[in-house]
Amino acid sequence: MSSDAPQSTEVLAEETPQALPPAPATQSQVRFRREGDCLLLILPEETGRDRPEASNGSTWTELWQQLKHRINGGEHAWEPGTDVHLVAKNRLLDGRQLQSIAEALAEVQLELKRVKTGRAQTAVAAAMAGYSVDRDSERNHLAQTEADPASVQAEPLYLKMTLRSGVDIRHPGTVVVLGDVNPGSSIVADGDIIVWGRLRGTVHAGARGNLQSLVMALQMEPTLIRIADRVARGPEQSPDLFFPEVAYITANGIRITRANEFGKAKIWQIRG
Repeated sequence: MSSDAPQSTEVLAEETPQALPPAPATQSQVRFRREGDCLLLILPEETGRDRPEASNGSTWTELWQQLKHRINGGEHAWEPGTDVHLVAKNRLLDGRQLQSIAEALAEVQLELKRVKTGRAQTAVAAAMAGYSVDRDSERNHLAQTEADPASVQAEPLYLKMTLRSGVDIRHPGTVVVLGDVNPGSSIVADGDIIVWGRLRGTVHAGARGNLQSLVMALQMEPTLIRIADRVARGPEQSPDLFFPEVAYITANGIRITRANEFGKAKIWQIRG
């Protein structure tokens, strides 16, 4: 039996395969993450780092737009006064860019306190701006798999500045400060610590267990000094005359001696 009524045809959308939208590339975006009492501001890895415009051109513009969007998006309930630790990874940031980030955070009552970076230039810029610094290093990660992890260190970190109170420097190698280390500041280094100035803060050389690490200063007045797992307090009274001095480990703990006598002291220690 036939019918002249038109036959309806229904096409279901489900029958046509549709490409799924790509997952958000969170690793290439600016992210916030709570960690304890502080807030981590995580920047994406820098690509094309051999290009001079990598951090000062379009890449920085895109990063800045993402950062402003994250901060002002309203999806987070910021707690006023929360400390922010910037995880810059391998990204090259100068003092102007760090200041811009700090000012953007300040607009929502967040305070930039610490910068974690794998780039020496970013570490120096952050320290110069008065922020605490954690210097990360690919070599440091590789060293963790070595039989003697203390034997592999990053390149030295040179800081031409005075460390103010509240500034904390951490570096997986030797730290050289061309300036003073004031009370209330601290340096933690896997290698040596050399202060071409007055050392009055807290220092920890050989932080990963290197007993051969040294602490050297033109004026040695540390609040607290550590080498590997040994600890000593600084002198209670300042001496009348200052001489360049070296702190090192002996069988009896940490010893401080004049720099011009250090070689002789080490020779007698070896002979003994």
